Amino acid sequence: MKFRPCIDLHNGQVKQIVGSTLATEAGKTAEDAALSTNFETDRPAADYAKMYQDDKLTGGHVIMLGPGNKDAARSALQAYPNGLQVGGGVNNTNAKEWLDAGASHIIVTSHVFSNGQIHMERLKELVTICGGKEKLVLDLSCRRKPEEPEGDYYVVTNKWQTFTDYKVTPQNLVELSNYCDEFLVHGVDVEGKQCGILEDLVELLGNHSSVPVTYAGGVRSIEDLELIKKIGKGKVDATVGSALDCFGGKLPYSDVVSWHSKEQQ
Repeated sequence: MKFRPCIDLHNGQVKQIVGSTLATEAGKTAEDAALSTNFETDRPAADYAKMYQDDKLTGGHVIMLGPGNKDAARSALQAYPNGLQVGGGVNNTNAKEWLDAGASHIIVTSHVFSNGQIHMERLKELVTICGGKEKLVLDLSCRRKPEEPEGDYYVVTNKWQTFTDYKVTPQNLVELSNYCDEFLVHGVDVEGKQCGILEDLVELLGNHSSVPVTYAGGVRSIEDLELIKKIGKGKVDATVGSALDCFGGKLPYSDVVSWHSKEQQ
């Protein structure tokens, strides 16, 4: 199991945001939408990328949350070439551009999951553009429907506000693994809240994903990382965001790096 670092960008700045509060409606500003931000900094994204490189952390991701983030994302990729994945607005017209800019993988959601449905032809086209599935990460970030609190998890798009009809099920994980190198899965309803992980989602991923998978959402302690390792059977990697002291939280980044290093021995 690995710790996967992250750089979340919003309006060109490194931020940590409560995922369920991101706005999508046309013309809505962050203020109008009551965007809940845990952390923001003027520290460049490239500084975080270099830190991750120095600490030998691989497979992390840069996520562009809306417009105005391309320059910051490129700077991070230049600081850590082939060491970070990039997502947010990636599609068939710019995927190659981001790989050429230094991304190890591209991360896609909305281009493949559009208008509430999955478009397999788009996914297959991306595999071709990338020269194979080895450069492609599918973001299966998901939520339960409010009216079905014990029901299935559904893939969500448009800054995690729009439900698709695509469920995160064992069968669908098996099918999609034929078209990507990894999965990235944010447990949206706990993302940024430091309230503990979605244990049943981690268990589902650990039991049924045949490709590497990274879970993000609610991690607040080393104990949570140990819990992911246990119920994910050591097959589910984890991202920690708002809880880290480098993002304004209380969990020492150095402690997580030390934990990660011991896991790799």
